[in-house]
Amino acid sequence: MSDGAALLLSEIFPPRHGGSGRWFWELYRRLPSQTVAVAAGEHEGQEAFDRTHEMRVCRLPLEQSQYGLRSWSGLRGYRRALQSLRGVLKHERIDAVHAGRVLPEGWLAWRIKRRHGLRYLVYVHGEDINCYGQSRELSWMVRRVLRGAEVVICNSENSRQLLARQWRVPDVKVCVLHPGADVQRFVPAGRDERVRAALGWSGRCVVLTVGRLQRRKGHDQLISALPLIRRRVPNVFYAIIGAGDESEYLRRLVQEHDVADAVQFRGEPNDDALVRCYQQCDLFALPNREVGGDIEGFGMVLVEAQACGKPVIAGDSGGTRETMRVGETGLIVDCTRAETLASAVGDLLLDPARCESMGRAGRRWAIEHFGWTELAREAAQVFAGVTSTAVTKHTAVSAPT
Repeated sequence: MSDGAALLLSEIFPPRHGGSGRWFWELYRRLPSQTVAVAAGEHEGQEAFDRTHEMRVCRLPLEQSQYGLRSWSGLRGYRRALQSLRGVLKHERIDAVHAGRVLPEGWLAWRIKRRHGLRYLVYVHGEDINCYGQSRELSWMVRRVLRGAEVVICNSENSRQLLARQWRVPDVKVCVLHPGADVQRFVPAGRDERVRAALGWSGRCVVLTVGRLQRRKGHDQLISALPLIRRRVPNVFYAIIGAGDESEYLRRLVQEHDVADAVQFRGEPNDDALVRCYQQCDLFALPNREVGGDIEGFGMVLVEAQACGKPVIAGDSGGTRETMRVGETGLIVDCTRAETLASAVGDLLLDPARCESMGRAGRRWAIEHFGWTELAREAAQVFAGVTSTAVTKHTAVSAPT
């Protein structure tokens, strides 16, 4: 890189939960501190979290209810964010911007490039570009963001294919960087009855899902499959980690299927509790499917579960296939049908030897392909090529418009 720094611009960043935020945190904190600064969204727990690290993080009002430009809310949100970024661009001696999403961060980076000449790269997560294509206004914005970027980073080959097929982005401009897992933190552990008792899992065969409570994640599909699974595995227990808009719907579904004694909503635990849940479950499932264009772009939680030595099951849409060695460390199944999902879950739960073998293979797979040290090294090589030749760099920055 040059003598300035890259600015990661992301509304989603710890302590806010989210796969992309965890990805950025794990990646950028491993880069030389002088090469990167972070402009992150605001969160109620930010002060306590930011005291735990030495990254150069500033908190800005990046949250927007509308991403389009036709609404006053959208216009006001972008203007407020751009004004807040003015001081960051000057104080941190920024050479390039790394936009955490196509919208809204990518639009901000596009405006900054037009105003100040700073080059930018943009991250694509799969579900974002798949959904934005359904809106003429957002499509117009996305095309400009993608066209203006020096590099487009995809979280999976599936996302890269969406860019080529739907947005005509040339391959030479696209780089695939998979998210990973902290393989020193997410590690296997033996069955511990005391820990399982504390979790409320004593005597149960536990299937775990970690993820925001969104329709595409498929929590409802596994809840619907539980009556079928219980016919074969009477002590099955479904533990759900996450929060989100689907909470009330999922709780109603639990009552409708009469499985309240077999479902546990654990909310959003801290990292230590999360690791214990991974370690003590019997099977990890992310029963995702496409809902109205909304897909699972990759699925970091599948990598974390494998790092903890657990077999995994995921749906056959989006980029989840790329998280595993199918058939060896996990299974890809049609999660749009309760019967198919129930069959796959039941088969694994009734075959402990196979689960153990898949878990061992999953641990090796995660170490070999998804350790953050190597992923950060790959990312640094990509970032090094995105530098700015802007005549305004390192000089006073006027207010963005």
